[in-house]
Amino acid sequence: MGPNISFQYPIWFVVFCLLLGLIYALFLYFKDNTFREQSKVLRWLLGFMRFLTVSFLSMLLLSPLIKSMVTETKKPIIVVAQDNSESILSGMKDTASYKAAIRNVTAGLKEDFDLVEYSFGSEVREGIDFSFTDKVSDMSSVLNEVYDLYSNQNLGAVIIASDGIYNQGSNPVYAGAKLNVPVYTIALGDTLLKKDISIKKIYHNRIAYLGDKFSIQVDVGAQNCKGANTTLGVYKVDGGGTTKVKSESIYIENNDFFTTKEIILDANQPGVQRYRVSVNKISGEVSSVNNSKDIFIDILDARQKILLVANSPHPDLSAIKQTITKNKNYEVDIAYIGKTNINVSKYDFAILHQLPSDQQALTTLLGKLNSKKLPRLFIVGTQSSLGSFNAAQNFFKIKGNLTSTNDVTATVNSAFNLFTINDNIPKKLPKFAPLVAPFGDFTVTPDAQVLLYQKIGSVETKYPLLAFAEERDTKVAVLAAEGIWKWRVFDYLQHKNHDIFDEIFGKTIQYLSVKEDKRKFRVNVSKNIFNENESIFFDAELYNESYELINEPDASLIISNGEGKDFNFTFTKTQRAYTLNVGKLPVGNYTYKAKITTMGKELSGSGKFSVQPIQLESFETTADHGVLRLLSNQFGGHLIYPDNLIAVVDSIKNKEEVQPVLYATSKTRSVINLKWIFFLLLFLLTIEWFLRKFYGGY
Repeated sequence: MGPNISFQYPIWFVVFCLLLGLIYALFLYFKDNTFREQSKVLRWLLGFMRFLTVSFLSMLLLSPLIKSMVTETKKPIIVVAQDNSESILSGMKDTASYKAAIRNVTAGLKEDFDLVEYSFGSEVREGIDFSFTDKVSDMSSVLNEVYDLYSNQNLGAVIIASDGIYNQGSNPVYAGAKLNVPVYTIALGDTLLKKDISIKKIYHNRIAYLGDKFSIQVDVGAQNCKGANTTLGVYKVDGGGTTKVKSESIYIENNDFFTTKEIILDANQPGVQRYRVSVNKISGEVSSVNNSKDIFIDILDARQKILLVANSPHPDLSAIKQTITKNKNYEVDIAYIGKTNINVSKYDFAILHQLPSDQQALTTLLGKLNSKKLPRLFIVGTQSSLGSFNAAQNFFKIKGNLTSTNDVTATVNSAFNLFTINDNIPKKLPKFAPLVAPFGDFTVTPDAQVLLYQKIGSVETKYPLLAFAEERDTKVAVLAAEGIWKWRVFDYLQHKNHDIFDEIFGKTIQYLSVKEDKRKFRVNVSKNIFNENESIFFDAELYNESYELINEPDASLIISNGEGKDFNFTFTKTQRAYTLNVGKLPVGNYTYKAKITTMGKELSGSGKFSVQPIQLESFETTADHGVLRLLSNQFGGHLIYPDNLIAVVDSIKNKEEVQPVLYATSKTRSVINLKWIFFLLLFLLTIEWFLRKFYGGY
């Protein structure tokens, strides 16, 4: 269909445009006397040109449009996807011949089709490089990619060259269900079952805690190895050497053998630890590459050491210790003041029971605690010295004496917001056995937070019983009574557990012992254990004296591997912080140290991370052509072997449904954008001007 013109206004408006051009021309050349003495032919010629010019210009004001249909022929698209995983290379004898055969196929298809090439494995990439280095096989990803990009185009066929082994993503038979084009599969690899024993899979936690035991479950499989004996061993890899930590004998009972072994290991060293799990090679085994696998466990030293210092033995001490040691991340040492030399530097938190006392002013110990800014909990009792206690901290004051005491129970302050407690505690806690508190006046500073108030008899007071504050960047709390062991016993008698007591004191200790990060320069790696095909990212933050984020100075990073080789990097500045992508690193353990200089001071941050190998491609070495056959049969394609690759070209060309498609597109253009209109008007006006000038019209 040829082009046609339409107007955005009623077409009969054209009559007015022609009439306007006619009136303008008549007035100019017949009404005016300028050209009366010239020949009629000249006047009619000039009038006609002015008529055309004015008519065209006025018609352009009606916004005329030219509509046309454009027909385009599009060849069918053929997608060729090559599996680039390591298992392909292990089952291929002649890579050069296969590469040449694939190039012959693509050359034959390019004549009649639009060819698109992909490689797939751990990810889908454009082009085929035949490197066969990907650590995993994800066949479903390439099918999803093809559907997303070409499902609404003239997709003719998909060719997938693979061994059928996939260890990531979904089953390709189901992933391709959305496609409605023939799928051809090129069957690579060897389907012959060889004598082989392998570590199929290892199940383990990524982290463990120092001092605990942790288990790993090892799946061992064997093919055609009936009657053989082997040994499963676990080795700790440290630097360039290995140390055996566990071993277990395995007898292979039949040719299709599978067993799971559970091994218990000790988490006796903090940091990321590398273990190698392996089975000994047996006689006649073709390859031992899948006989071992390395795993990495991040052993965290998350324990906090708590110092419980008492003026003298007391049942409170046992109650406190039993509650604290329920959390495996806490370790408690009990010491009696004056009887041992206390090394404060190895502790993270201190509990002072009935200290300071009349016998022990605690001046030296408090000085050490203040120097280290160690958070602490004071428990006031009948042995305490109230004067020394008031001097030891500034937020909680007791005016009274210990010759008289009060039996007090507790009520919960609903406005407390440092941490949350169970909703049933405010109802049940006032019924607990009373504690012994000094007789006197109790006050706290306005910035203190009170969790428990004293209830004396039936009278609820505003005397604080348990309160928290922060002094000189150090968290401090005071429990103004002794006898908390009675709460623990009462809790068990009433509820057959210690949940209420444990929650109050457990959360008190947790809040006080959590350390705030006061570092001016902070460096973090995105995680502690990476796969060898993952990029490693770092983030860094720099704070000024007001703890505002800044990033004016440059920050550098040095990464050191197990052999002591250093790799230097420079952080990239973001809007207010720093970031760095160091890319992929070889398998091993690494340390890092970041440095920055600000205000004349050098600040640094350091840490460790590890890169673990991906060995999925070595677990399964026998090709699975059954998956490829199902995929081809489901979509009307064929399974083709490498020695007959050229057959795929003939098969696709003979497919009736793989044909070029004609696309008809309606194109609309504004007439005013046509260049020849401009030049026509320019020509008419130029000729008219020239004739008028020549014959004396100007």
